[in-house]
Amino acid sequence: MNLIEIAQETLEIEIEALKQMQSRLDENFLKAVSLILETKGKLIITGVGKSGLVGAKMAATFASTGTSSFFLHPTEALHGDLGMIGKEDALLAISSSGESEELTKILPHIKRFDIPLIGMTGNATSTLGRYADVWLDISVEKEACPLNTAPTASTTLTMALGDALAVALMKKRGFQKEDFASFHPGGSLGKRLFVKIKDLMRTENLPVINEYTPLKEAIVTMSEGKLGNVLIVNDKGQLTAILSDGDLRRALMQQNFNMEAPAFTYATKNPRSYHNTELLASEALEMIEKARIQLLPITDEEGKIVGVLHIHDLVNAGIKRT
Repeated sequence: MNLIEIAQETLEIEIEALKQMQSRLDENFLKAVSLILETKGKLIITGVGKSGLVGAKMAATFASTGTSSFFLHPTEALHGDLGMIGKEDALLAISSSGESEELTKILPHIKRFDIPLIGMTGNATSTLGRYADVWLDISVEKEACPLNTAPTASTTLTMALGDALAVALMKKRGFQKEDFASFHPGGSLGKRLFVKIKDLMRTENLPVINEYTPLKEAIVTMSEGKLGNVLIVNDKGQLTAILSDGDLRRALMQQNFNMEAPAFTYATKNPRSYHNTELLASEALEMIEKARIQLLPITDEEGKIVGVLHIHDLVNAGIKRT
């Protein structure tokens, strides 16, 4: 058997384990979901070895999808961390055999706290299975490991079952993408849903000139502003035009080009602008791309400039279109 065939067999064994899990889901799964929904405190997940690693991932998934959760190592629990468990919490314990020594030692203490216990184990008659208020079967016919010893199919199944719980809870709670983003403000979704124009627009040292400013002075201002554009305002301070580097190149091709002429002569009149700084940056990016511009001036209700939004600032901030 070549390496590709070995890999395919491994995946097939794990896929089969997942299919078997899918077919044997029963009222115990529903009880586990209800128990977690009714928990007023946190869902604490515990386990050792590979089960502990899976448990830590599950806790992170729960916590980011609306179920307050954290991982507690059984050994640390025996040495003081049991104090992290409150009377309104629930515990989800993971052990394939249900007899992991470090885990079984804390179970009597968990019962002493009189908090609900969900047991994920492949043996309903094990110590964990007997202590559990709700038993979730994570047994597999065989591991993908050729020695049938290293946790492979069983850990895949356990992690997938944890995902199934998390998704079911999300559905029951009506957890939306806005909720997810609020827990991931630094992620791409969080940026799309929360970062606004006011968070990214530039408000200081803007390249602004008057309509009567000669082109040669406008070029200096453009260079100093480092935005590739100059904002042109009238005597009332209202935006009336923008001189871009593209406008300047086109002006150079004109026969009557004059460096002493007002920059306004060669500028784009009545440029696109926006006044609502509460607009999402992702929507502003879409607006900029559709208009094929680099710079979006932000004005107040009187048309006076309060800031500018440059496409490079949006891209550098990781903003993407909705």
